[in-house]
Amino acid sequence: MEEVKTEANQDELQAVAEMARSREDILKEMRKVIIGQDQVIDLFLISLFSRGHGLFVGVPGLAKTLMVSTLAQVLNLSFNRIQFTPDLMPSDITGTEILEENAAKASREFRFVKGPIFANVILADEINRTSPKTQAALLQSMQEYQVTAGGATYHLDLPFLVFATQNPIEQEGTYPLPEAQLDRFMFQIDVNYPSLEEEIRIVRATTGSARPDLKRILDQKRILELQELVRRVPVADYVIAYAVKLVKASRPGDDSAPGFVKDWMAWGAGPRASQYLILGGKARALINGRFAVTGEDVRALAQPVLKHRIILNYRAEAEGVTTTEVINQLLDAVREDSGAK
Repeated sequence: MEEVKTEANQDELQAVAEMARSREDILKEMRKVIIGQDQVIDLFLISLFSRGHGLFVGVPGLAKTLMVSTLAQVLNLSFNRIQFTPDLMPSDITGTEILEENAAKASREFRFVKGPIFANVILADEINRTSPKTQAALLQSMQEYQVTAGGATYHLDLPFLVFATQNPIEQEGTYPLPEAQLDRFMFQIDVNYPSLEEEIRIVRATTGSARPDLKRILDQKRILELQELVRRVPVADYVIAYAVKLVKASRPGDDSAPGFVKDWMAWGAGPRASQYLILGGKARALINGRFAVTGEDVRALAQPVLKHRIILNYRAEAEGVTTTEVINQLLDAVREDSGAK
């Protein structure tokens, strides 16, 4: 029995080393197309291996669509892009039943035609431009990995990831995402402008005739195996306690909330935030070649996990306080126990 345990541990250590190598290989391939944005790509990979979904917030022209499609290509996963518009219907996403003639049986029967949701990686472009009814069509797929239509249930191929985009500067004619749907996204990923040097390289690369040849790094089967590995990463009790205390401190009605939280926040993050801090911490540890989660992993993911889950009140808005500032103050206020006895 001891020999089997040692062998299993060795297999896991080899898988950790493989994930770290895969991260470097994926970054190398992505850099052939995407210049800069390494942190964004890391959050992509953490979402992928954690079975989470991501919400991208950034102005147009920052290659959000290109990043998602390129990552799907490098990982050898199927990809569909859905452009959300005010007239988009739920059936345009999930699929619809059509009535067909069956010549052999001399009868008519319904056949389900799958919608664009049936792919491994979905880009929901400008998700806040469609109605809440259509936005809600994504909920079951994101949470349960299945679609129900015409009384039948259809399972989605795994891995399944939804990456949605929002334009932060153009709000006319948009429908803000309900809190329930926002909470389904593991991360809010802010995509910022490139630096001067990066933008020069972008312009040079995109105005020429060269087309990079991308190498496939992983496949569907291996990604599912690595997702299972993430679940087996051990986490010390004091790291879990730190993540939970951080989230609890974001709730203005909680006794542990600091004064600035009570002053500036209308609503804090729920338990799903704690879960994603730990799950994301596991994936972050693995892609960095470690088989244990630390408080630093939790701190590194606090901004993308909490940013779309906390709601500031009118006082904070009047004083010009941002969610980023509040989260930074939370990280300063909530201390991590060492775990030492």
